Amino acid sequence: MSDLPDSEILLRGRVVTPTDVLEDGLLVTRGATIAWIGPADEAPAPWNERLPETSDDTVLPGLVDLHCHGGGGASFPDATTPQEVAAAADEHLRHGTTSLVASLVTAPRDVLLARTALLADAADAGVVAGIHLEGPFLSHARCGAQNPGDMLPGDPALVDAVVQAARGHLVTMTVAPEVAGVHSTDGDEDDDVLAALVRGGALPSVGHTDASAAQVEAAVDRAFDLLAADPAARSGRPTATHLFNGMRPVHHRDPGPVLACLAAAARGELVVELVADGTHLDPATVVSVFDLVGADAVALVTDAMAAAGMADGDYQLGPMAVRVAEGVARIVDGDGEPGAIAGGVAHLLDVVRATVDAGVPVVDAVRAASLTPASVLGLRDVGGLVAGLRADVLVVDGDLRPQLVLRAGVPVG
Repeated sequence: MSDLPDSEILLRGRVVTPTDVLEDGLLVTRGATIAWIGPADEAPAPWNERLPETSDDTVLPGLVDLHCHGGGGASFPDATTPQEVAAAADEHLRHGTTSLVASLVTAPRDVLLARTALLADAADAGVVAGIHLEGPFLSHARCGAQNPGDMLPGDPALVDAVVQAARGHLVTMTVAPEVAGVHSTDGDEDDDVLAALVRGGALPSVGHTDASAAQVEAAVDRAFDLLAADPAARSGRPTATHLFNGMRPVHHRDPGPVLACLAAAARGELVVELVADGTHLDPATVVSVFDLVGADAVALVTDAMAAAGMADGDYQLGPMAVRVAEGVARIVDGDGEPGAIAGGVAHLLDVVRATVDAGVPVVDAVRAASLTPASVLGLRDVGGLVAGLRADVLVVDGDLRPQLVLRAGVPVG
């Protein structure tokens, strides 16, 4: 790295662009913006006179996580102060996630509204990039780490209340299409949860569902059409919450939600989340999804909870007790026995590393952790190393371990 006048920073190394890898590239930031990017030997004046030494480091865009419940010992669903929210966000920022969506879990109405309002304050302050609600309109049969006692039938009025509390920052809500009131099929479709979400500026996300393939196809088609008809929609594509996890498994005579989501993603009508951390999915599954739908339809996510960046031990995820052992978080049942996987403990850079180790090309893995999720958020100024975009930059070593993080051109401590 080389510091230049007027807040300029020069970074030289292996530079990963949205479409290619520059083996000896140069990235120049000026203030909060990327000023130039290209092969180091093609750098124009005055930067060609001040080139840093060649480096084995790799320069990536700042990462974008659409689904994160916490980290550093702090949990978004349990936070009651701005300091707790900031602590969780900072854990991931220091590891290269420069845009992070804070996720809540299923909870009583008053808790959801209070936590949403707190996270809206954090979004106003730039601490988080938006809010995601995982529930409460989910399948009891696929509740995973969600509390089934707090799950509800689809309630458009509750969606409206959450939207109001979020003040424009609600990005997505995970819903099960088969739950009553989520996707109306009785002719009153203007008053279902899908319509309320799109009306409120949010994206429906299929997840924690035991639906048939036909039910998912119908809900995704409707969500896609609703978004297409809304000129203010942040994205034209709904999403699928952590594909495979919290969903009825694939069977050749009962394809269920997974194949329906993959087909929609392949058509360009859906973005699928993957928790590709080596625990939630087999590496071969991750490679297959990238091969089937491409990086532009995959958003790598952490689904991280408070234990991200922390030691094994006991934690909380909303009302659910969680125990982390050997790096895997699981719900603890009434007898103290481990149950369902309860989110992740990785940073998004760890997920990128696992995805590359699985066999996905680094350009595709990085794109799925930056440009694709940025498009879901509707952000046009982040997500790639492109001149003119915000200088959110992550420098990693040969093992994809963080060395430097810039957010809007400012080094993160």
